[in-house]
Amino acid sequence: MGNSEIKSRGERYLFNSYARADIALLQGRGVRVWDADGREYLDFVAGIAVNALGHCHPRLVAAIAEQAGKLIHCSNLYWIEPQVLLGQALVELTGLDRAFFCNSGTEANEAALKLARKYAYEKGQPNRYEIIAMEHSFHGRTMGSLAATAQDRFKGGFEPLVPGFRYVPFNDLSALREALSPETCAVILEPLQGEGGVYVAEPEYLKAVVGLCRERDVLVIFDEVQCGMGRTGAWFAYQHYGVRPDILTLAKALGGGMPIGAMLARQEVAEACRPGDHGSTFGGNPLACAAALATVQTIREEGLVENAALQGASLRRRLEELAAEFPFVRQVRGLGLLLGVELSLPGQPIVRACESRGLLINCAAGSVLRLVPPLVVSRGEIDRAVEILREVFSEVEAGKLPGDGRQGEDKPCSRAGG
Repeated sequence: MGNSEIKSRGERYLFNSYARADIALLQGRGVRVWDADGREYLDFVAGIAVNALGHCHPRLVAAIAEQAGKLIHCSNLYWIEPQVLLGQALVELTGLDRAFFCNSGTEANEAALKLARKYAYEKGQPNRYEIIAMEHSFHGRTMGSLAATAQDRFKGGFEPLVPGFRYVPFNDLSALREALSPETCAVILEPLQGEGGVYVAEPEYLKAVVGLCRERDVLVIFDEVQCGMGRTGAWFAYQHYGVRPDILTLAKALGGGMPIGAMLARQEVAEACRPGDHGSTFGGNPLACAAALATVQTIREEGLVENAALQGASLRRRLEELAAEFPFVRQVRGLGLLLGVELSLPGQPIVRACESRGLLINCAAGSVLRLVPPLVVSRGEIDRAVEILREVFSEVEAGKLPGDGRQGEDKPCSRAGG
């Protein structure tokens, strides 16, 4: 089937849950993907920061195939060797003490929210149930993680949501200090907000948040579902700041493309979770954990954290050159290979125009182009991506944006899958 046939059948049989492009991706290798009509693209979406190793990395493919030939699934009623080894690897990388595995970032955040409340309960403080989140945050689509998400556009039609959540502006310590109350058990935040528009925590702010929460005996939850696993040029974004959370959530890049999420916590907090308090039928299954373990090992052994820092700096410099050249580019921000280009106009027409020229990007918050290429991206691939962006920006400036006939539409930007 070609693109049009796959699209036609999809519109007939699938829920209309996503604002999709008119292409169907069938094959990938490294930073490149090919659609059902045989067209090649540079993939700077990477599954929304999922494909850290690029597409079909030989080590990941081999690990999945080997594990699939041994044991794909068994219950968490039994010890699972790849799960134990992955837990050990993540504990050693994070400096936290215990790991819990699930299937997605949403589930990891749901587990973290439950653990924060359970920890307060076990300490004899059942009235400490409130959780403070940041404006522009995105933590997922299940009812608890959606309640923690401070963006109204995701919530319409799903109220009433889980009670006990408050929101304060990101990077505003005084607002957080004022919001903390005797009922507050935890603060959840993304050190780098991806879905909310690629906003980076200010260095002194994040340090002060951790200090304030320690002072008030409030847990700190860092959601690194999108910004973790080497993407920012450090294994975890919080490492740029010299701080450490009480609870950490991961997903997306963790499995290199296989669905897996993780929650890690320091020992005292983890002890609040006892058998029966939380669980997942598929969480930490042998196949997903083998893939994640191979992903972690490959990131380490191939120097991909360092590559993310190096190539991210190069990409940012090139994007800042575009910002100086085109007045409708307001700002370039981000860390490593999670970068956003804020525009003074809707981003979706530019996304479609780049797609027509062989570059896949997406946008967040309506007007922020988000670039999250695989951590294996090369300087040459970055140069080509920026060249395409310059071509499209030039067309915008000239008032004749190319595209697929939809360039005048202000459609919602593609969003995280949850």
